[in-house]
This record gives sequence, C-alpha cells and structure tokens, in this order.
Amino acid sequence: MEFYQTEIRLRPRPRGFHLITEEIVDQFSEIEDIDIGMLQVFIKHTSAGLAINENADPTVREDFRSHFDNMVPENQSYYKHTTEGPDDMPAHIKSSLTGTSIQIPITHGKLNLGTWQGIYLCEHRDHGSSRKLVLTAFGE
Repeated sequence: MEFYQTEIRLRPRPRGFHLITEEIVDQFSEIEDIDIGMLQVFIKHTSAGLAINENADPTVREDFRSHFDNMVPENQSYYKHTTEGPDDMPAHIKSSLTGTSIQIPITHGKLNLGTWQGIYLCEHRDHGSSRKLVLTAFGE
C-alpha cells in the first residue's frame, strides 16, 4: 500500500459554497498512481468546512448559503465570542455542521464521485482567507 500526503492552499473566497474538485485533482497528481484506494481531504480551519454535493447547478450552492445563513444567523444576543466580527461565531457553528474532512474512493487513478457530485469548500466568513487543505491518498 502506498501513502501520499500534501498540503495545498486555496485562494480566498467570499462566503458561500464553492466547487474545488478540480483544484484538488490538479494539485495532487499522486491520485493517478492509485488503482484502488481513498482520498481524505482535511481543512485546517474552524470557520470553513467541506462537503460533497451537486456539481452542476449553481443554484444549489446559492440555496445552501441561504439556508445556512437563515439556520445560523448573525448577531444573536447569546453569542459571547464576538470580537472577530458578527460573521465569526456563526462561521464556527456552520463549520461544525459541515465538518472538517471528507473521504472519496479512488478507482483507476480517479476520484470515484457520482455523476452530479463535487467537493465543496464551505466558506462561512464574509471574506474568507486562503484556506489550507491536507490531502492524503492511500491505496494500491
């Protein structure tokens, strides 16, 4: 079994759900060396997350943002962690909901995603910074 690991940096993005599948594949060519295995993607941040979902219709990503913003609103009187701005505490809650890592099967050197699936960067801050991902691929 082979193991590969790298850390990549994504460019800053505004709040929203952004497809990053191609960025991951383009920056981690070792995936092509694995016939059967797994890719784990881990985000090293507490105000952004990862998800797998619809990769074709951009209105799905718009609806995700609207729903998350509605479900976890800013400026709640019970928030105590407020020194980094009104979007910070909601961003921490949202990142817990989306999660910090995902796993995708690798088959014949390619990510084995469904036809309509893509990897999302779930940016929960208004003006997210560049985000670091740790990519770990393993298999035979």
